[in-house]
Parts: sequence; structure tokens; C-alpha cells
Amino acid sequence: MMLERRRLRDFDWFLALLAVMIAVFGTWQIHNAVPGQGYWQKQLIGIGIGLMAMFAVAFTDYRRLVQLAPLFYALGMVLLILVLIPGIGLKINGQRAWISLGGLGQFQPSEFVKIPTVLMLALYFGKARRTALGWKEIIVGIAILALPVGLILLEGDAGQAMTYFPLLAVVLFLSAIRMWLVLAALTVCLVGAPLAYQVGVSTGTIKGYQQERINVILDPENADPRGYGYHTVQSILTVGKGGLLGSDTSDKYSQSTLKFLPEPQTDFIYAVTAENTGFVGAGLLLLAYALLLSKLIYDARRAPDRTGMLIIMAFVGGFTFSIFINVGMVLGMLPVVGVPLPLVSAGLSSVLATFIAIGFAVSVQLRRFVN
Repeated sequence: MMLERRRLRDFDWFLALLAVMIAVFGTWQIHNAVPGQGYWQKQLIGIGIGLMAMFAVAFTDYRRLVQLAPLFYALGMVLLILVLIPGIGLKINGQRAWISLGGLGQFQPSEFVKIPTVLMLALYFGKARRTALGWKEIIVGIAILALPVGLILLEGDAGQAMTYFPLLAVVLFLSAIRMWLVLAALTVCLVGAPLAYQVGVSTGTIKGYQQERINVILDPENADPRGYGYHTVQSILTVGKGGLLGSDTSDKYSQSTLKFLPEPQTDFIYAVTAENTGFVGAGLLLLAYALLLSKLIYDARRAPDRTGMLIIMAFVGGFTFSIFINVGMVLGMLPVVGVPLPLVSAGLSSVLATFIAIGFAVSVQLRRFVN
């Protein structure tokens, strides 16, 4: 009884409350984006399930869960394989990435598999070390990431696959990777990206619509506003309509309600936020994210071991990347790749996975005084 009281007293209530506030704010924006379609009710159910999962993970010793990482990882790979099978996986907008949950919507395994992937990386790289990473360790880390990323690419969801790379990048950087390897990797990316794009175009690996989405960013003035440039143009118009404090027009005349803005409850929820709450509201949402990430980093610094620190920081890298990509996409600075905004975009899988990740951070924080 005394131990349970101590855990409740030491529970990171600020982190949990901040996450809930962002999620509830997101639910309000989902309601504004598509009123009367039931998305916001499903999101509330997702938040409720997510909170239960967060507390369950928080009050479980994360070190025990890390030891089960190979099992969770294997189950995750099975789910990613199952979703590729016609009749089991749902194909939406050209991507076979979901499994139907009936009235609750769709379940996206690729969101959940980030959790066991992080646990596997933390299990392998979490051991105490005094020397820099060797090639063998780097290759093992790449292999851990390559399997889920490869299966997700088979689903046709390149945007979701991209969100896995920051997980490995953060873990490698915090595991004493040699700096010349970091600089070499950055150089290869900067030099190789344009070359890879040209090769992809010439071989047909990069499809026509994917080229157009990139061209919209590189040459927006010549983009077809009714073609592949439509998403970006409408998103920028929606953001601009919000002004400083939000649009004063009724819901009947909003960009999302009139269906000018595509996927307003998911990919472009930040544009809806800017339209409804203006520059001030959109800025406050980013401030809330900054507070959330800062608290996670603070908890990582107080972790009792390297494993706990790597778990939290990997999730920080994943959250930061998703926020950056989604906001950049909405503002027309990055191509439209379908990356959700954590805790705000509609989707049971995304909100549940995020709360589970926060549960791991709380679990690490609760055990900083326990051997």
C-alpha cells in the first residue's frame, strides 16, 4: 500500500495532463473540421483507451517490458504481414495499411510497431559501454529498423515509413557513434538525395503523383491548383484565413466544412487549427508540444539507466519529426506525405500509440530511485 501511494505521488501528472490537454484540444479541432460525422466521438473513445493503456504501462516496470521486446517485435512483424493480405488488410487511397475494427474505425499496425521497434533498439543499445559504436552494432541497428520499414513500404505508406528513421538516428547518436560517421551520413544524404530522385524518376520508382507533390514545393507558382497542387494550395488558404485570432465566419463557410480542404481531420488538422484559432492558437499548440518534448527530455536525463533514457529519447525524436513534417506539409514547405500530428490528428492507432509511449516515459521516471 505504501509503495502504491508513493508511486501515485511520484507519478508524472504534469506530463500526463499536458498530453490529455493536447488530445482534447485536438478532438475539438476534429469536431470543427468534420462536424456531425462522428470522428470526434471516436477520438474521445481513443483517448479513454489510450489513458488506460498509459497507466497500465506506467505502473509496469519498463525493464520487464524491454526484456519481452523480441516477442513484441515478432508480433508486430506478424501484424505488418497480415495487413498486406487482401481480405484482412484494408486498402484506402492506394495504401493497404489498415485492419477494420468495425464501428471504431480502422487499426493501423504501423503506428503500434514503433513501440516494439524502440524497445528492441533500447534492448540492444542500452548496455553500458565505454567505446564508440562499431560497424557490427550499427548494422544490427539498421537491420532492426529495416524489417518493419520494408513491410510498411510494401503497404505503399512511404510517409509512415519515414517516421521510423528518427528512432534509429536518435539511438545511434546517443550511443556514442563516431562523429565522422554522422558527418559522412549527412553528406551522403545531401549529395545523394538529388541523385536518388533523378534515378527514381528515370526508373519509374518515384510515381508521377509523387513527383508532382515534390514539384509543388519546388515550383509552387506553376503548380496546377486543381491537380496535385490542390492539397497544398487549399491548406495554405485555410491557414491564411485564420488570421491572428481565427476566422470569424460560421462553420458553414469554413474551408473544411465546405470540403475544400482534403482530409481535414487527419493530415491537415493543423490547417483547421489555424483557421479556427488563428496564429495565436496555432502558436500555442506548438508551445504545448515544446513543453511536452522538454518534459520528456528532462525525464530522460533523470532515467535510472541507459535503456530508459534511450526509450524516452527515441520517442522524442519520433514525435519531433512527425510534428515537423506535418506542420511543414500544412504550410506548403514540405511535400504531402500523410504523417499525422501526434495527439491531434484523428485516428485510434495514432493516439493510442502516443499514450503508450508516454506511459513508458512515466514508467522510467517512476523507477529512477529503484534498483
